[in-house]
Amino acid sequence: MRPIKLPEPPSPTGHMGTPDIFESGVHTFVRRAVVIGNGFPASENQSIGLVRALGFSDKYFLYRVTRPKGGINEWLHWLPVSLHKKIYYIVRTVRDYSHLLVKSQQKTPIRLPSENGVSAGLLGVLEANATQIVNFAQETYEKEGPLLVVACGRDTISTASSIKRLASENVFVVQIQHPRLHLNRFDMVIAPKHDYYPLTPQGQEQVPRLIRSWITPRDPPDSHVVLTTGALHQIDFTSIRSAAAAWHDEFAHVRRPLLVVNIGGPTSNCRYGGDLAKQLVASLLSVLASCGSVRISFTEKTPQKVINIIEKELGNNPKVYIWNGQGPNLQMGHLAWGDAFVVTADSVSMISEACSTGKPVYIVGAERCKWKFSEFHKSLRGLGVVRSFTGSEDISESWSYPPLNDTADAAKRVREALAARGWKLKI
Repeated sequence: MRPIKLPEPPSPTGHMGTPDIFESGVHTFVRRAVVIGNGFPASENQSIGLVRALGFSDKYFLYRVTRPKGGINEWLHWLPVSLHKKIYYIVRTVRDYSHLLVKSQQKTPIRLPSENGVSAGLLGVLEANATQIVNFAQETYEKEGPLLVVACGRDTISTASSIKRLASENVFVVQIQHPRLHLNRFDMVIAPKHDYYPLTPQGQEQVPRLIRSWITPRDPPDSHVVLTTGALHQIDFTSIRSAAAAWHDEFAHVRRPLLVVNIGGPTSNCRYGGDLAKQLVASLLSVLASCGSVRISFTEKTPQKVINIIEKELGNNPKVYIWNGQGPNLQMGHLAWGDAFVVTADSVSMISEACSTGKPVYIVGAERCKWKFSEFHKSLRGLGVVRSFTGSEDISESWSYPPLNDTADAAKRVREALAARGWKLKI
């Protein structure tokens, strides 16, 4: 009997490349990713940033855990998603039934309320379904390999943890932002360091003892918890370089140095209004002499009162351009072409993105923040990444620092965790 001889593996330089069986050894390849979002750009941006840093680019599936919106729902958003939807379903059923009774007495037809062309009730809400994702992962595992699942935000916790529980052998689940309870429900948790501020002595002093267990992490982080300085995002050297080329015609003629001002909106831990707007205007007027130009943008959360003050005081200044939100989003152009940034203290995401450029970043309003926001600002100042914006700055004098690289660092930890499990990314 002739011995069976396996074919020689093709040369890595060959036309067809190396088959997986020879390249992988004991590894099982991860070729697919699922992003579970909550409908909020700031949260979904973190998940998408991570999967792209892992090399998936646009090769991922996006699911959303959505809540009903409007009316009574604004008072129910603090509840778990499942309970919120049950209460909403009951309220809408009772209300719609009452409307039907009234209309039936008038003998005229009635159309049930709709949102975006579909029923506004529970069945009209498109959402991520843990069972469907689990079935997808299990049914395609033999052919396509494991599934990477990346979720971010409180509303996604239940779905992501259910996927891990039901298909632990077929998935690797990453939860971004601290889920507060039962961290072992995920293969990896990626959270900013300031999420653990409540465990410090200073943090404990600020939390009433009766509610500490509800709003603070239960335990210090263990080996499967990755701590970052700021928020994850999609900004890196490659994206900045691409944006510089894409936005060349828009910004090449802009006088330098270009100061970019990003204005967010107040939160419960960073309260401000017209007072901060007036402070910002005074500081900007003081530094205008050292600026070639200033470009200002707002977010959806910026109060109209703040916008009105900025536009009234600076709208007619020839050095100042205020983006009205119309047309293409200028964010990437600003990050690529800006020479320095001023960002309101409320937005961890906008600050993190600006700090990934290595360019000067000034924070305005940090003194109005408390709780873990203060800890976040303190950590950035300690790294020499940000400075307070006082109005005495010379914008023409640049300074630099090692750019924040949280997303790339987190992606590296994911690769290491996959390798420890015997899995390997193959995009």
